[in-house]
Amino acid sequence: MEEKKGFVAEFKEFIARGNVMDMAVGVVIGGAFTAIVNALIESIINPIIALIAGKADFAEVTIGMFPIGILIAAIINFLCIALVVFLLVKAVNKVKEKGDKKEEEPAAEEEPAGPTQEELLAEIVTLLKEKK
Repeated sequence: MEEKKGFVAEFKEFIARGNVMDMAVGVVIGGAFTAIVNALIESIINPIIALIAGKADFAEVTIGMFPIGILIAAIINFLCIALVVFLLVKAVNKVKEKGDKKEEEPAAEEEPAGPTQEELLAEIVTLLKEKK
């Protein structure tokens, strides 16, 4: 029978796993990166779109009674973050592929094929005939 672990012991085991720590680091870095993207959106992209839309404050852009400026900013924010994450994953995969190629052992060179059984038997027969 398997012994029941206590809640604290299970939690310690869960936290000690490497992938949980990796995820925590990713969340922290993602939060910091989101702040950078938000600053980019607010200081550069929103004013450009506001100029195109003809409004000084991008949040006031509306279609009828619906304020879509905030939604458009959120969509642009998402697309920027998704693009950067995609580029990061692509770069990491490329580095992994290079590492995997280096780790692969070079294929052993094939030894030159020796004579077949038939050839060996024919050679034996020839040698026997020569002996007679």
